[in-house]
Amino acid sequence: MGAFFFGLLILSLLIWLGLLSLRGQFWRLDQQLEIGETQLQSLPTLPRVCAIVPARNEAELLPMTLRSLLLQDYPGKFDVFLVDDHSTDGTAAFAAGVAHAVDKTQQLHIISSSSLPPGWSGKLWAMEQGIQKSLETLHTESLPDYFFLTDADIEHDVSNLRRLVAKAVQEDLDLASVMVRLRCESFWEKFLIPAFVFFFQKLYPFRWVNNPKNKTAAAAGGCILIRREALEQIGGMQVIRQALIDDCTLAQAVKGSRTMRQGDKGTMRQGENTCIGSFPPSPHPPISPSPHPQSRKIWLGLSSLTRSLRPYPSLQTIWDMVARTAYTQLNYSPLLLVGTLLAMTIIYLLPPVGMMIGVLLGNWAIALTGLLTWLLMTLAYLPTIHFYRCSPLLALSLPAIAFLYTLMTIDSALRHWQGRGGAWKGRVYPG
Repeated sequence: MGAFFFGLLILSLLIWLGLLSLRGQFWRLDQQLEIGETQLQSLPTLPRVCAIVPARNEAELLPMTLRSLLLQDYPGKFDVFLVDDHSTDGTAAFAAGVAHAVDKTQQLHIISSSSLPPGWSGKLWAMEQGIQKSLETLHTESLPDYFFLTDADIEHDVSNLRRLVAKAVQEDLDLASVMVRLRCESFWEKFLIPAFVFFFQKLYPFRWVNNPKNKTAAAAGGCILIRREALEQIGGMQVIRQALIDDCTLAQAVKGSRTMRQGDKGTMRQGENTCIGSFPPSPHPPISPSPHPQSRKIWLGLSSLTRSLRPYPSLQTIWDMVARTAYTQLNYSPLLLVGTLLAMTIIYLLPPVGMMIGVLLGNWAIALTGLLTWLLMTLAYLPTIHFYRCSPLLALSLPAIAFLYTLMTIDSALRHWQGRGGAWKGRVYPG
């Protein structure tokens, strides 16, 4: 029995050595928007950008978040389309008041969402309406070159959009996204939120996402800049209309598609015009036309300046946030669920347990192997803890944190089987 347990500990140690050396250096946090200042190139005209903001009962946060969006220092044409998704707290009135206070009433367009049609999630339907309204409103001037898809709880650094556009233009990106700094103030936020980012980066190593030769694709839904032509080519938001993890699904659709020859565009438009959410013909060519099909480029990184104001003051609020989509991430597969539980146990829980058992039994080989593995995961977690300005001692808590996330994943599966999965802001979306 002791030999079997020691073998599992060796396996855990080897897995961590592999994660640290072979999985895109996910732990380094070197993919940040603010690292390496980028400037907008001298272009005849700067890209036109339309921000699409779905908002459902966000009146409390809009005075800070919408204000930060309207006051971006981007020098090109920039419009904001806020979609009031059946709010009951006066979201639309607050939005209008914010625009008036900062003298940006001409820049803000407020849309009242229509009824949610079958087969759409509420957020994606709101975004679809914002995109279509922007195309309808601006078609007599110039169509937007980029859509800036952002949540109503994001407080943008004044240079956030300018940096994103500069990066997209200079690196010829079809999609650029940043995982904003999540709120980390309460005890439970400090204990669990940095790990949420750590696990996300381990699942989707940012270096792999940003490598056009690697199939890994992901995005952070709170802050996505997407080229209009790329969104048009994949078929618009209707392609992901039922996705609960809409950001990563969008990134996969964009990165998995290929640019087309200019002569192929007419055929695609004819097919799209029969669908909900079709795009009007563009009066000018795409920003960066490609004569041959090629993989589209996307980029995902962190932001140290732009932040989410969404509070998670209790364990329950974070639990609900994770449980809403954890089982979706596993494609609702019982086999993947079992595999995930076994993997979490071996990778995160076994090392500290093994160290303690080894000490109690006087088996120093088991104790030292468990300790070494625990130290490796602690070192891997330290950069994320430092990024969120938390106590380094929290890095030692990763096994306990992983245990809680494992329970949340189990609960996510139970909610799905009970028909309560995907609940968000009063709506429940079946898997």
